[in-house]
Amino acid sequence: MVPRFYFDVRDGAKFTPDDEGLECASLDTAERMAAETAAEIGRELLPKGDAREITVEVRNEHRQRVLTATASLEIHQVDPEPLPPRW
Repeated sequence: MVPRFYFDVRDGAKFTPDDEGLECASLDTAERMAAETAAEIGRELLPKGDAREITVEVRNEHRQRVLTATASLEIHQVDPEPLPPRW
């Protein structure tokens, strides 16, 4: 029997539960899917400034959380030192 995993998504304060789940061959496969999902959602939302962190929480067939995968974006603006005058 192939285990079923549920992939809930947290986007800041927004939470989207997965009520259907997907069958995955193993926890490693579910981990890879969670990482890919977090990165994919992050690619769409993070650069637009809509969110700073996307987390996919994976639950097993007993609805117990077994892992999380997070994609985040940090931006640090740096004011460069003024250039000396050129004479």
